[in-house]
Amino acid sequence: MKTLRILAVDDHEMTTIGYKYILEDINFTSFEVEMDTAKTFEAGKRKIEESAASFRYDIILLDIQLSGTGEEPPKSGEDLGIIARKVVPESKIVFMSSFSDNFRINSILQTVNPDGYMVKSEIDSNTLRDMVQTVMKQPPYYTQKALVAIRKKMANSIPLDDNDRKILYYLSIGTKTKDMVDHINLSLPGIENRKRTLKTLFGIERQNDQALITEAKNRGFI
Repeated sequence: MKTLRILAVDDHEMTTIGYKYILEDINFTSFEVEMDTAKTFEAGKRKIEESAASFRYDIILLDIQLSGTGEEPPKSGEDLGIIARKVVPESKIVFMSSFSDNFRINSILQTVNPDGYMVKSEIDSNTLRDMVQTVMKQPPYYTQKALVAIRKKMANSIPLDDNDRKILYYLSIGTKTKDMVDHINLSLPGIENRKRTLKTLFGIERQNDQALITEAKNRGFI
């Protein structure tokens, strides 16, 4: 019987242990699952790169928020998905996150183009089984909340770029806007304009920077 190799990257160890226990116990008809796990961005990146030189993972499961990398701003599962697309393009990528916000999900669809997205509150043995069977035969696979979010795609579907993410990160750690020019390759008027655009995208045009930070956290960008 064929062995299906899966990597799960999530900074909550009990979550990945749960996925491993369920998936390795399911009786698939044409394959059996062998699952590997990683708790950090660095560990996940290392295992993905090693797999390119030996065996590739059939499916890579990614959470969006991962534990610290020591970088500013910190790397996320979305960043890891972008790397995986370049290093192991044959591997299927599925995000498994608590975030069900339509802007966040559609941003990932544009930057990574994953083979599936599962909202964690909808994950159980049945959806895990369906996900594996679908992405290996005819992807993509979405849980119900993810599908609803995709259907509510925002009219302005431009994903946040690296400068946008840096602005949100430095705001979140208390950096004043005038001091961001030391960290971001934009002028002060350019940074102010980006902040206004971000507030418009998040639907908080008339609110302050703290509201922008709160919205960014709620949507999983910081």
